[in-house]
Amino acid sequence: MTTHPTPTAIALDCYYSLSSPWAYLGGPQLQDIVRRHHVRLTLKPYDFQAVVPQTGGIPLKTRPEPRRSYHALELARWRDHLGMPLNLEPAYYPKGAPVDPNWNKYPGWMVIAAQLQGLDAQPLSHALLRALWAEERDTSEAAVRIAVAEENGYDGAALQALERAPETLAVYRANSADAIQAGVFGAPTFVLDGERFWGQDRLAFLDRALDRRRQATGG
Repeated sequence: MTTHPTPTAIALDCYYSLSSPWAYLGGPQLQDIVRRHHVRLTLKPYDFQAVVPQTGGIPLKTRPEPRRSYHALELARWRDHLGMPLNLEPAYYPKGAPVDPNWNKYPGWMVIAAQLQGLDAQPLSHALLRALWAEERDTSEAAVRIAVAEENGYDGAALQALERAPETLAVYRANSADAIQAGVFGAPTFVLDGERFWGQDRLAFLDRALDRRRQATGG
């Protein structure tokens, strides 16, 4: 009997923050792309506030008012276009300087912890983003993250306990360094074979690139 080697899964990296509304809006389409193309997705939460000023991005709170108001307009357009619930001013997204500077890092650390356990963290990631942007839940609170994880079939307490583990924080630091190296200046940014696709509105281009790659390799 002739055996054929199992094709190596296509590697795709997603750099983002667990406070990004665009990562939330792109979640279902990304999940569909991963499924159809048999992609090995690595979610890479990174330190957005530390990285993007080094790579040319401008955090929302430091943008001029015309850009901030247009950001809200685009969110509303995409929310309605995709038919996804989203609050333009969610209750637990800080309007000024956050009381806890790690407020949006905690859920990212939970996602990393899940991946380090060999789990598919994409459903958890999307649920945490949905909790913040559509369900008015404070994902900076450990009890909320545990509950969200449990609701989606994970051992929430176990993952929360690993959020500050040395291995988790080392991956977070490595993700941030990798983001700088890759030229990431926004969230989400998808990287395929070194090519960047910035924003959930570029997922169609990512889909096409994966189609071309599969055709070229006969996959």
